[in-house]
Amino acid sequence: MSPDVVIRSDLDGIRLVKRGKVRDVYEVDDKLLIVVSDRMSAFDVVMDDPIPDKGKILTAISLFWFEKLSSVVENHLISSDPSEYPEPCRKYTSQLEGRSMLVRKTSPLPVECIVRGYLSGSGWQEYLDTGSVCGIPLPKGLQESDKLPDPIFTPSTKARDGMHDENIPFERAEEIIGENTAAEVRDISLCIYELGRDLAAQKGIIVADTKFEFGRKDGRLILIDEVLTPDSSRFWPIDAYRPGGPQQSFDKQFLRDYLTAIKWPKKPPPPRLPPEVIEKTREKYLDALIRLTGKGL
Repeated sequence: MSPDVVIRSDLDGIRLVKRGKVRDVYEVDDKLLIVVSDRMSAFDVVMDDPIPDKGKILTAISLFWFEKLSSVVENHLISSDPSEYPEPCRKYTSQLEGRSMLVRKTSPLPVECIVRGYLSGSGWQEYLDTGSVCGIPLPKGLQESDKLPDPIFTPSTKARDGMHDENIPFERAEEIIGENTAAEVRDISLCIYELGRDLAAQKGIIVADTKFEFGRKDGRLILIDEVLTPDSSRFWPIDAYRPGGPQQSFDKQFLRDYLTAIKWPKKPPPPRLPPEVIEKTREKYLDALIRLTGKGL
């Protein structure tokens, strides 16, 4: 395995706050240090085999979007340059280079802000059952992967480790975070989705749906975590788009399809991934980065 692959960061002497499915979060003074590993999760299970460079690709894509959206919504980024991090971090530059962000602490909102522009995934399944998504009625006769008349805001709860997120109606989001905050995150989520969708379309990518997360800092709404990456979004190539079924993608759908094909029961332990599946997944993530930014790693 390449020495550049980071499955699990190890920053001795810096307090680990959380080790998520992909991100390791540390506390440094009054700030947070987010390290994006090469771990890969599917169906809420972390695979034993990492995807080389995945953390660097996700970080580069998030940095691209944070810059593009900065005039629309404030974000939590302070720096992604380890030489500018607090002194205790600098001896870990080899682990941090290209895959980390120093960010401001916020109070994260306990809902995930999902915007759907196309009918896919759990939204498609819910539409088949009810004709609606998160309580939002949709036109009859839509096919899988159809473009929706307008993007819709479909929040979900934030799942605890090992649990699945749960789609909720907007009214439930209002109960959880308050009417004013729910309206604020809905409006800004729809706005930045549409901006991201339009810019990605110029690069040959359909953003079918995506997830944003927000926090509060001194009363202000702050965009946090990652933004418009292949881990938080469904990216489809425009030139291969054909409604009426699943689409080719730049995200982890390739891996999900493989796991489904081998009839893995979608619970631990994960199967070992063949080298060709690892490499193809890496290629899809890297393709998204190059199309969006015009640059590789």
